[in-house]
Amino acid sequence: MQSQRNHNAMDRTERLGLTTLALLLLGCASTPSGEPASPAASGAPACRSARVAVQVLGSGGPIAEGSRASSSYLVWMDGKARVLVDAGGGAKLRFGEAKARIEDLDVIAISHLHVDHVADLIALLKAGYFADRSRPLPIVGPSAGADFPSMEEFLRGQLDAERGTYRYLRGYLDGTEGFFAAPLTVVDASGAAAAEVYRGEGLVVEAVGVHHGRIPSLGFIVTARDRRIAFAGDQSGDAPKFWERAAGASLLIVHHAIPEGAGKGVQDLHATPSTLARLASQAKVEHLVLSHNMQRSLARRDEAMTTIRRAYGGQLTLADDLQCFVLAP
Repeated sequence: MQSQRNHNAMDRTERLGLTTLALLLLGCASTPSGEPASPAASGAPACRSARVAVQVLGSGGPIAEGSRASSSYLVWMDGKARVLVDAGGGAKLRFGEAKARIEDLDVIAISHLHVDHVADLIALLKAGYFADRSRPLPIVGPSAGADFPSMEEFLRGQLDAERGTYRYLRGYLDGTEGFFAAPLTVVDASGAAAAEVYRGEGLVVEAVGVHHGRIPSLGFIVTARDRRIAFAGDQSGDAPKFWERAAGASLLIVHHAIPEGAGKGVQDLHATPSTLARLASQAKVEHLVLSHNMQRSLARRDEAMTTIRRAYGGQLTLADDLQCFVLAP
């Protein structure tokens, strides 16, 4: 009897070992070349302990490829996540992995209403229902244009008490029914001028229209303490007011969505590496971060980095999810 029990125990151990090995092999086989098997949250402690830091929540684009979440970024100050820029698919998961808190946010800034920049906004608001927060959480977004509603129309389409898709969350529109209010600021996306959309303790956020084809889109300039951070968003590079405001930024996050030589139609939506390098060099930014990385651009990353290096002499980084950039005072 004892011998049989020992045999069964050894059999279970062997099966568990083989299963573990199979899962490990499967995980390795399913990870695309050049992509991490899973994002490491090692950047989170650095951001939480910094005076000013920027964390990439999502460094990918709209296609389901690899392990990157879609576009989303946090600005940290003194251990608190104060600004959320964009909330693409996967942002809610990364927000939790970063150990950020809805209670600490001062403003949410949405660059435009493409799905890969706004899909998780409502999910994050819903998560906020369980947070210890009563003060309003302002949301900033673009004006309407082409086939896109304004930020106000978008949120009402989701939250309106009678016709909203998620009408059970209607209290966010006015701060009733146990929800904190989410007051809206809609910014003219024509790019005519920069607009200050938030001012708080040690923090100023500006929005300015950028060119992203026919899609109304914004870039953001965040001044945190004495450091300036520029979020270019999706743009072709034809946004003089944005680049004027981005001049001298400590950190510039641009979107590396297309390779050099992409078709003119795509270049009307996104800037090529050479255009990004030229603009970053002219703006004299200290550190250039390439995000919104897609396989079509990642497949030619070495070429892109070489192209950028020819025109831009500052620090250059290809972003990953949860990566943290601490900005020295």
